[in-house]
Amino acid sequence: MTTIIVDRDLCNSCGVCSTICSMGIIKPGDKSTLPEVADEMAGMCIKCGHCEAFCPSQALTLNLRPNEKIKLPAGAGSILPEDMAFYLQKRRSVRNFTSDSVPKEKILEILDVARYAASGGNGQPVQWLVVHDRERVRKIAQLTIEWMKSLKDTNHPMKNYLPYLISAWEGGYDVICRGAPHLLFVHIPEDNQVAPIDAIIALTHFDLAAPAYGVGTCWAGFVAAAAGFYEPLKKELGLPAGRKIAYAMMFGIPRYKTFGIPRRNPLQVTWL
Repeated sequence: MTTIIVDRDLCNSCGVCSTICSMGIIKPGDKSTLPEVADEMAGMCIKCGHCEAFCPSQALTLNLRPNEKIKLPAGAGSILPEDMAFYLQKRRSVRNFTSDSVPKEKILEILDVARYAASGGNGQPVQWLVVHDRERVRKIAQLTIEWMKSLKDTNHPMKNYLPYLISAWEGGYDVICRGAPHLLFVHIPEDNQVAPIDAIIALTHFDLAAPAYGVGTCWAGFVAAAAGFYEPLKKELGLPAGRKIAYAMMFGIPRYKTFGIPRRNPLQVTWL
């Protein structure tokens, strides 16, 4: 199958596609030929789409579901540095949520952004599990507490915190999911050693995109830890064989808005 599709009327043989190709497999065009990928090199293509994205005349299309190609409007995605800085500095871990649910359609919109996250070799190993039902979220929190109870007489690093957490839960305070209406799990192949990094990158994309959609997030470390070790919780999540949880995130509609930016440690940089 042809790796790239080139529009002869638009291509000006600038050579950008050949230069930008991650795998160096695109032969540049000239006045009489178009850029191409030799058949024997086609298997090396990782379908990253750099050739298409960086083509100044948009003459080139990666031959991967070409009918789904979306034209990028002029100026789309441009953000002033100060706007980006304030957007990221305003981002908070949300632990107080309204009683409202986030519509599934909105969750899918945010996940659609997150699927463009970088991954090693463009492997895209990440898949998602959304727990939308509040009662299921509560059950997962309960199973996380059960996992914590099983650690009380061990040397687990969390052992000093466990009595407080368990006591707070039994006193009616949700220290696990903070009353969040939804949970998001990112899962990956068990045998992919690079995938855990890919998963965190993808979940960070969700985390950063969510506030633009009016959604608040908080990294669910307790749930993520339990999901990696506690068999009853693994069974509850029901992942396909060969896949494992990489991390978890609670999310919902924030009860409160952000009006300020707190201090952080001074920037520390080493130059070489």
